[in-house]
This record gives sequence, C-alpha cells and structure tokens, in this order.
Amino acid sequence: MLRLDEKNAIITGGGSGIGKGIAEMFAERGAHVQIFEVDEVTAEATVSEIVSAGGSATARVCDVTDQAAVKSQVEAIVAERGKIDILVNNAGIAHVGSVTTTEEADFDRVMAVNVKGVYNCCYAVIPHMPQGSAILNIASTVAWFGLAERFAYSTSKGAVVALTYSVAKDFVDKGIRCNAILPGRIHTPFVDGFVAQNYPGEEEAVMEKLAAFQPIGRMGRPKEIAVAALFLCSDEASFVTGSVHPIDGGTLSIR
Repeated sequence: MLRLDEKNAIITGGGSGIGKGIAEMFAERGAHVQIFEVDEVTAEATVSEIVSAGGSATARVCDVTDQAAVKSQVEAIVAERGKIDILVNNAGIAHVGSVTTTEEADFDRVMAVNVKGVYNCCYAVIPHMPQGSAILNIASTVAWFGLAERFAYSTSKGAVVALTYSVAKDFVDKGIRCNAILPGRIHTPFVDGFVAQNYPGEEEAVMEKLAAFQPIGRMGRPKEIAVAALFLCSDEASFVTGSVHPIDGGTLSIR
C-alpha cells in the first residue's frame, strides 16, 4: 500500500523544507520526482540525496510565476516520460504586514507565487494527466483563522483553498482528484531564515513562541506533512477529492 511506482510527480519548491520532505517520501515510494525550483543549487542537492538513497529524481529550474516557463518544463517532462500523474503545488513565500502596512509590490509578489503559481502549474499539467491522477495544494492553517500581521500570506492561502475546491469540481468527471493540506507551523530552513530576517536578535524567543502556539507543544516536521501528502496522492485515496486537511498539531481544533 501507499506505493507510487511508475508514477511521475512534479513537486514545486521541492528543494527544501516541506517540498523536500515530500520529494524524498515520494521517491522512496517509487515515484520519479521532478523538482521545480528557482534555486538550482538547492534542487540539485536534493536530487543528489534522493538518487544516493536509491530513488529517481530530476531537478528543473522553473519560476512558477512564469507561465511560459512552466509550460516549457511540463512539455519537456511529457516528451520524456509520457504523462504526469501527480502535481504537488508547494512553492510559496511569506510576508509580514497588515493591510495598511503591506506595500502593493509585496502583495503582488505573494499572490504571484502563492496563487498564480498554483494556477500556472494546474493550467499546464492537467491536460497531461491520465485518469487516476492527483493534485495536492499546500495551503496553510491561516486560510481558516486570523493571524496578526500576515495579511497577504493569509489572503493567498485562502485563495488556494478556494482554487482547490474549484479544480476538484471541474475535473472530478475526468478522474483527476484535487485536495489540499493546511500545515501548521513546520520547522524548516525557511522558518529559520524568516525569523532571522524579520526578528533579528529575538530568534530564540520567537522560535519558542512559534513552538508553543500549537497545542501539541512543538512545530511539525516536514516528514509529517509528507506522510499525509503520500496518502492523498496515492491510489489508496481514490475516494478523496475536494477535501482540505489540517495537519497542525491541534491548532484549528483544540487551540
């Protein structure tokens, strides 16, 4: 069970953090993983680790905000491998600010990566997906509750949830499933960098606060999101579509 043998998977932002955890898990379970990253060094390093562990993966430099670039990479994959069975829209960026302190350029950039990037990948990939394929969108718990100073990010992740429902509805009769995960706070290099950039000199206190926010008392690990992703993209989840799954240490339900 929960094997992905002979399946071709695209994972955006698959070079680090949650995306890397998903890429490693999928490759371990038999998928050939295509990592879309803007950072070639990060992508190649993750591919090297996967291949060293006996898996199959390819790094592709791709900016998900650029539809032409996404289409070009997707067409190259289809030419090489014939089809795409799994799309994980994981690439995303964050921003600190309220509606009155978020500049237009910052809002546009967050929406371009977090929303348009998901649209671009779905637009390019779905025509090449056979029946039984799966799309998984990585949203966030902030799509469902208010978090101070996260206006643009929260707005984008709410849009991803709505997008998930719409894609699931439009393609259910084509045998293509679409679901979303709402991660809580997951400890990744992205979080470390984000805290260092936005809270210089307060890193330790902020990290403790981030961990304590979850009722379970800690941040999650990328592998814990990857296990959920594996199920939702596997054939065992063939009855699951248009669903949104918080993986959040109890944040939404018992906080």
